[in-house]
Formats: sequence, C-alpha cells, structure tokens
Amino acid sequence: MTKTDYNVDICIIGAGSAGLSVASGAAQLGRSVVLFEANEMGGDCLNSGCVPSKSLIAAGKAAHAQTSGEKYGVKPVKPKIDFEAVKAHIRGVIEQIAPVDSQERFEGLGCTVIREYAHFIDDKTVESDSTRVKAKRFVIATGSRPSAPPIPGLDDTPYLTNETIFDVDRLPEHLLIIGAGPIGFELGQTFRRLGSEVTIIDVAAPLGRNEPEHAKILIEALEEEGVKFLAPAKTKQIKTKKYKTKTGVSVELEDGTKIDGSHLLVAAGRTPALEKLTLEKANVNHDKKGIETDEALRTSNSSIYAAGDVVKGMGGLTHAAGFHAGQLIKNFYFMPPLLGRFFAKAAIERMPAAIYSEPELANIGLSEKEARERHGDDIKTVSWEFEENDRAMAERKTEGGIKIVATRKGKVLGASIVGEGAGEIIQMLSLAMASGVKISGLAQFISPYPTRTEIVKRAAGSWYTDTIFSEKTRKLAGILTKFQ
Repeated sequence: MTKTDYNVDICIIGAGSAGLSVASGAAQLGRSVVLFEANEMGGDCLNSGCVPSKSLIAAGKAAHAQTSGEKYGVKPVKPKIDFEAVKAHIRGVIEQIAPVDSQERFEGLGCTVIREYAHFIDDKTVESDSTRVKAKRFVIATGSRPSAPPIPGLDDTPYLTNETIFDVDRLPEHLLIIGAGPIGFELGQTFRRLGSEVTIIDVAAPLGRNEPEHAKILIEALEEEGVKFLAPAKTKQIKTKKYKTKTGVSVELEDGTKIDGSHLLVAAGRTPALEKLTLEKANVNHDKKGIETDEALRTSNSSIYAAGDVVKGMGGLTHAAGFHAGQLIKNFYFMPPLLGRFFAKAAIERMPAAIYSEPELANIGLSEKEARERHGDDIKTVSWEFEENDRAMAERKTEGGIKIVATRKGKVLGASIVGEGAGEIIQMLSLAMASGVKISGLAQFISPYPTRTEIVKRAAGSWYTDTIFSEKTRKLAGILTKFQ
C-alpha cells in the first residue's frame, strides 16, 4: 500500500488533553500539524475519566440530597433510581462536550487528523497504516490505561475499570473496589448513594499521602454513608462466584476474610500507554513508569517531547496535561532556541489535585511532613476549620477545614483543604503559589461575606494573631492612643 507522506512543523501522537491542547495552540499559530488518534477523540478524560465520573457523581449527589434534608426541615424520601436514565445522563454530557474535541473542529483549525495507530520507524519518522510523517518536532501524548495488580485469579475474573464501569449493564448490588485512591473514593461513594453496597479494599492505608487529619475526615464521611473499608489489607486471591442469582466475584484476604460481590472494579492505578510506539527505534529512553524527560519535557531524542500521563513522574492529572501543553507551546514558539528548557519548565511542585467526593479533598504543593523533611524547623503551619465559617454553618456542612504550610518568612509551600468546595477553594492557593503571594497577601484579600473561601483569609490571618495581640503590641496601642 502506498503511504501518504507529510513533512510538517509538529506531529502529535494522541488526541487526549495534552495532545489536543498542543495541536490547537500550534495550529492557531499557523504551524503545520499532523495529529494521530486511533481511538476516541478527547482521550480518557472525555470518554472514560473526568467527564463521565463527574456526571455520575452529580447523579449520586442528587440521590443523596433526597435522603439528607432533615437537618434543613425537609422530610427525607428514598430516591427511585433509574440506572438506564443515569447512564443516558452521562452519555448526554459526553456528547455535549465532544464537539470541542472532535476531529471536525481540529480539521477546521488546520490540523491533519489521522485516525490510526502511529509508531516510530526511526528517530525522525512516524508511520501508520496509511501515512508516513517527518516533522521538526514530535509530541508523544498517548495517555495511560488502567493497570491491574498481580493478584492471583484476577486475570481469570471479569472485572471493571474506569473505562467500562459507566457501561455496566445493571446497577451493582454489591460493588467491590480494589484501590482506595481518588477513583475508588469518588465512585465508591457515588454507587453507594445510588443504592449499591460498596466495599473498598487496598493493600495500603487510604489516602496515605494526604494530611492525616484531613484524610480521616473524608474516610469517616464515606463510612457514615455505609461504604466499608478493608485497608490496609492484602488480597490473597480473587475468583468468580455466583452472587445471589447471577455471576459475581469473591475476594479472599490474607487474614482469611472473604467478601462476595456482584461486581468488581479495579481502580489500583494506571500505566503509561507506550507499548505500540516502538520508542526504541527513535532512541527515546523509557521504562514501565513512562518516558524520561528533562524539566522542559524533552526526551533523550532532542526532537521528541512527551506530555501528560506518559511523562515519568510528572503525569497523572488532566490539568497537568494541559499545563504541559501550554509549556510546550511557550517553549516551541515564544522562547529563543534552547532557552525554553530553562524558563518553560513543566516540573513544578504546585500542581493541585482534588478528590471530588463529598466532602471534597484538595491539596497542592508539600504536605507538612514533606515540608519538615526538606526545611526542618523553618516551617510553620496555620489552620482554620469550617465549623467557624458562617457560610458552612448556614449550610450545615461544617466538616473539614484548611491547613497552609509555609516557611517562617511566609512563603507558601503547600496546602490541604477538606470540605464542601475544596476543589474550588484550592485555586486561591494555586494562584498564590504561582504568583509568589505570601501569607501576608492571603491575609489581606477581601472575601465576600459569607463565602467558604473566607477560610483562606482567616487561616492566613491567624499567622499574625500572637504578634498582633501580644503584650508588647497592647502596650504600644496604649501609648499611641494617648496621642490621638
């Protein structure tokens, strides 16, 4: 078969969050672009990740609202769940967003979109079934896929992942989840609210990388709703077993505990999607954890870059992929040659993350433990609780609070928030860290009353409480008053 040849400014493999953002930026700057995608445009986030999961969470919140109104004087009722309608809602949201990521839109921007798998045939050429491409630059943005832990029997047992859970044929009666990470928490709580029994199993303690006091609040919130945790616990084996009248699954733990369920969701991490790229032919260093890059996302081949989940040690979040894309565009087209690697860096310690359960848990930068390991005694933390926030009290959702970690000179190193709207509030800390705003600046912004974000100002203000109201300042205020 004769192949069509292209010689372009940039060739991108993968039309997920990172690849689409790079393609869009380059095309709108008038660059020639070839974009490869063999699967769905929009990648994991649109089709099997962020969008469907948040759509499902919205359905779960609507169901939960009908059962939790008594504290507001609203009589609780048991919701009636039409699971097919829930799935239709999810598909509808995907369909509404899909045109933004569509092949037609990107072709309209000037990209050549090729819906085939692409792989390297040498260090300067990419090839698919119908096409051969040479480019000044290549960007690998193939994302990641669910990984399965090496549990005996798992390979022989039908299980769900985030790619298949949204198409399950019926609402699970008892959903067993392997993995107590963000996916496990979000989907575990949501399916519980829709009427499933839910058991979450993990070899490690849940949310071990988060501030312990904040993790505890979220875990207890799910337990109060009826989600069961078996963690830390080591799984001995998994096998297919009849659950009531249909095929189900059985999980046996090392301590002899056995749990039977109707469905099994494996949410134990993801692995970079690299296996079809033949990176060795392009002299790109990589391993099972991803592609090795410098801080500007350049690989061992100076013409090839990586972005998003495939980057070793820097991927895993949709907004991280978008940030990578922005840094690449800046590096490629707005920086003098060779300077981009010094100024348009993708390796940062201020990447926010959030778990969109209820309450939400969000964090950015260093935890208190990490900060003390790096900076020793040059660390100070301040906290404030939602139980002292008037908006939270009015809404009767006062669980949680904020912790800010900073140097003793007030440079913000990190923060954690647990509570209603934590994923929104953390953005103020993200802006502060990106702009170099210190604790003093966070203490001075004017927050509309009553809002939950006021908690940031109150925490930052507490930094100065001991100083402002010390005996020395009391005496100073007394002296100054005499001259007024």
